[in-house]
Amino acid sequence: MTPLRQALDDYLRIRRALGFSLAGPERQLDQFVGFLEQAGAERITIELALAWAQLPGDAHPYWCKRRLGVVRGFARYLVTVDPDSEVPPQRLLIARRSRIAPYIYSPGEIVALMQAAALLTPRSRAATLQAVIGLIATTGLRRGEALGLDREDVDLADGAVHVRARQHKQREVPLHPTTTTALRRYARVRDRYAPEPESPAFFLNERGGRLNGTEFNEQFAKLIRQIGLEGAGERARPRPHDLRHSLAVRTLLDWRHAGENVDRRMPELSTFLGHADPASTYYYLQAVPELMATVSVRLEQFGEVLT
Repeated sequence: MTPLRQALDDYLRIRRALGFSLAGPERQLDQFVGFLEQAGAERITIELALAWAQLPGDAHPYWCKRRLGVVRGFARYLVTVDPDSEVPPQRLLIARRSRIAPYIYSPGEIVALMQAAALLTPRSRAATLQAVIGLIATTGLRRGEALGLDREDVDLADGAVHVRARQHKQREVPLHPTTTTALRRYARVRDRYAPEPESPAFFLNERGGRLNGTEFNEQFAKLIRQIGLEGAGERARPRPHDLRHSLAVRTLLDWRHAGENVDRRMPELSTFLGHADPASTYYYLQAVPELMATVSVRLEQFGEVLT
């Protein structure tokens, strides 16, 4: 193992001990170290870091900035054991992320998704997709949070789910009674089709294992095409994550129409969605005309956080 590889292993071990998962950065840094080794370099230089960060040649500037940021973190560690290594300056690559407005599903479109999911085959797949979509739509869970639920995380007696989120954060999310009823119904179907599952997961695929993100996305894209939403919005198609945006928007619209103080209640929604800062929740509401008058002032205040 080269000194660079050893240093990378040490860096990743230390970061993970601090609670970071680093799945994406690990892949990128492995590629970066391979790039350095191919160039015959024994340490990080600003020139090589910049060259790697801008690969491929047609990459978006923001992508390049993010890649250089991953290298910068490793370089800051490496310079403590090899003072001749160089740390790329903070503002070497300046770029802003171009945000695409989320698609806000109407209640009717969510019902259509659920109805289309009910027609999938086999029956176990239909039941699982219906249950996952319904859970995300009514709780705003991230796709990974929903698919990551184990049976012990879902309390069907009291109507709540225990979510293990990013950076090892955890939260309890209460369920609407209708959602609890739907999950009980799904659990009965699931247990009938998979009495001896291979996984402790709450949501199972047809093989009795945990339903993964790729499987879910493939089926979700088919449902979007089936109900005529292909091409709707600013992306190729609406995403599962847009169900989370939709819940946030509908919740604030309901509060506004009821005469509630939106600013005062925003921390409730932030906690429900698993945001550490209400600024992140305000950001979900961009490009929603009905809410822009309410949030424009707040967005200005949180401008630095949101960029």
